[in-house]
Amino acid sequence: MITDPTETETEDEDGDGGRRTHSPGASRESGRRRLIRGMLRGAGGVLLAAAGALVAVGCFLGLYLRPTSDDWCAAWKARDLGVLGITSDFYTTQNGRIANAFLSGVVYGGGLGGIKILPTAITVVFTVGLVLLGSRFVRLLGGRPGVMTLTACALVIQAVLYYAGTRSFQVLLWAPATISHTIPSVIGVWAFLLAIWTVGRSRPGARALGFAAAFLIAFALGTLSEPFALVSGLLAAGAGLLALPRLGLARTWHPFTWCLLWCSGLVCGLIVLYTSPGARWRRAQQPEKESLLSAGELRATLRDWLHVWESVTGQWAYLGAVAAGVLLGLAAGLRAPAGRLGPRDRSRAVPRTTLVAAVLLPVPVVVLGSFAVVLGLRSGYGPSGWTYARTWTNFLVPMELALCAYGALLGAWARRLPAHGRTAGFALPAGIVAAGGLGLAALAVLVPSVRQLTTATVTRSVAWDAQNARIRAEAARGATDIGYRPLHIGNLAEPFYTSAYDKDWVAACVSKWYGIDRIHRL
Repeated sequence: MITDPTETETEDEDGDGGRRTHSPGASRESGRRRLIRGMLRGAGGVLLAAAGALVAVGCFLGLYLRPTSDDWCAAWKARDLGVLGITSDFYTTQNGRIANAFLSGVVYGGGLGGIKILPTAITVVFTVGLVLLGSRFVRLLGGRPGVMTLTACALVIQAVLYYAGTRSFQVLLWAPATISHTIPSVIGVWAFLLAIWTVGRSRPGARALGFAAAFLIAFALGTLSEPFALVSGLLAAGAGLLALPRLGLARTWHPFTWCLLWCSGLVCGLIVLYTSPGARWRRAQQPEKESLLSAGELRATLRDWLHVWESVTGQWAYLGAVAAGVLLGLAAGLRAPAGRLGPRDRSRAVPRTTLVAAVLLPVPVVVLGSFAVVLGLRSGYGPSGWTYARTWTNFLVPMELALCAYGALLGAWARRLPAHGRTAGFALPAGIVAAGGLGLAALAVLVPSVRQLTTATVTRSVAWDAQNARIRAEAARGATDIGYRPLHIGNLAEPFYTSAYDKDWVAACVSKWYGIDRIHRL
């Protein structure tokens, strides 16, 4: 009988003097796996370095942050009134956002040092939370999480979030916006991890503690950021419905209970905010206008919503999250223990309809959540409200997480395809190169924005320091009316943004910060 030489077996001595057999085909497969593993490590390392460098620039720029717009008001109130004083002021005279005011008091309470370290604190806490969340997701796929790839995904998501939009300065570097719209998403990631921990506890006391924490955190978020409360409420409501035991996705009522308490906390927080004296005063300042639910206003809101998504979809850097997810899925499949089928094993008892609904849940959440945010912006700021891109963070974070998750599912699926045929051996390496190239290209698109942001921030800090020294010197000599030159950055208001000085709240806050009566334009 003639034997195919590619199928002959050879014998080698192992380290114990025994014999082991292997075929050239097995050797080729082992070499192929080593190649794939090396390519994944290389692609993940490149993305980690590139995204990490961009995020590090944002952290570094924190050292060059100086007050502008709402910074002036929060700074003097935190200094003169204290944390509890500014919290009371927000509740009674401003907008009712007591958690927002409390965090502002903490950030500005020590002077201007808080706003300088806030970007670094946000990125570190966000990165750790995303890595832990990604680790749970990879285990759900049946793989073993790799720290480098998970960290690369976390940093790519953040780099795109911070720099791909039209208001990069506001998303990461301007404390009032990060407190209202970026920090809530960071808290939301950690709350998700808390939910996973809570529903998995077997001890009733531990579950009760997690349930109580869910309500309290949600209550605080309800008084911290209305847009985030709307988006997270939609997500929790959808997840709670899918977690009903009769649908097969959850075996107990614990996930549903957690979601119910989360939604209850959000509602209670929003009620406290909406009924506060500050919120009532703010609504009283707005002119009479058509109801938001009228046909005309809904059509106008739809147009604004389309403008928002025209801007978002026009920035293809968001595809970087998909590329990072594909690499994560491929790496998870490569690191999966032998015989593990990942999500297929765990989903056999779940009806297909329920499973599909769970996978697609982020889509209606992002669509409806973004519309609700635009509706709220139109209510608070009028026809130009949709341009307040700092608020988009509330639905862009779940969008990016969903894109990364879908990419990971795609990568895990591709990794399980049969490796037979003449071209199959090249498909996986080509996919790794394509995903890595797309991720790197998406990050490269952000470089001009980062460069412009760096130049503007550093240049303004130098001019601000010089002006600050002059104003303080004049105030020390007893001057009560001092000249001020507006130093604009990030499309934010500076003194003299309006010709009516008695309505110029920024100028009033600058005067209070320096302890003088008024300022005039230089």
